[in-house]
Amino acid sequence: MKLRIKYSKLGNLRFIGHLDVMRYFQKEIRRAGIKVSYSKGYSPHQIISFAAPLAMGVTSDGEYFDGEFDEITTSEDMINALNAVSVDEMRVSEIVLLPDNAGNSMSVVAASDYVISFNEGNDKEDKLLNAVEDFMAQPEIIILKKTKKSEREENIKPGIMKLEVRDGKIYMLLSTGSVYNLKPDLVMQALCTSAGVTYSFFDYHIHRLETYMDDDRGELVPLYMAGTRF
Repeated sequence: MKLRIKYSKLGNLRFIGHLDVMRYFQKEIRRAGIKVSYSKGYSPHQIISFAAPLAMGVTSDGEYFDGEFDEITTSEDMINALNAVSVDEMRVSEIVLLPDNAGNSMSVVAASDYVISFNEGNDKEDKLLNAVEDFMAQPEIIILKKTKKSEREENIKPGIMKLEVRDGKIYMLLSTGSVYNLKPDLVMQALCTSAGVTYSFFDYHIHRLETYMDDDRGELVPLYMAGTRF
């Protein structure tokens, strides 16, 4: 039986990497006494896979992983069992049963939305908030994307589905996944350049609200909508 599990990553846990998150849930599933499925062979491991891992330093209320399980009870029971052995900064909020033909969470991810808040004492806030409209009015938004081996210019505007100001914060909906993956810090770097201010990751707090997939009508829906509660 294949389940999709939604969880949050908050507080100081934003500073742990993806591999640590994987190990955390492997141990948590064992501590909760949940009958997870294991791979066959000489080195069996839990059959779980994660969707669109967060960058270091980013918090989220919309993280997901899929897992195969030998036995299940109910969504509510399994949520409670996992949260009973978890820390407050990493809580499970939803578990759904996936149909047999469901794609894995990483392959179906299409978008994520984020809210960017300004840390106390940031004197760039007004400039950046006022720059959003002109920033999005540009026909192209070119950044210099650096890799270990090279650097190249890239137009990131096609990956920005929405960018707007809400209650003194910046909200963005970005393309995510295997087709095109745009990270919010790259958008903030480009916005800072456009506004004529210096970019620093420590001036802002980035929080992912939700991770989305396309439904049968091509509309964005949260990943848990692929399954049903049980």
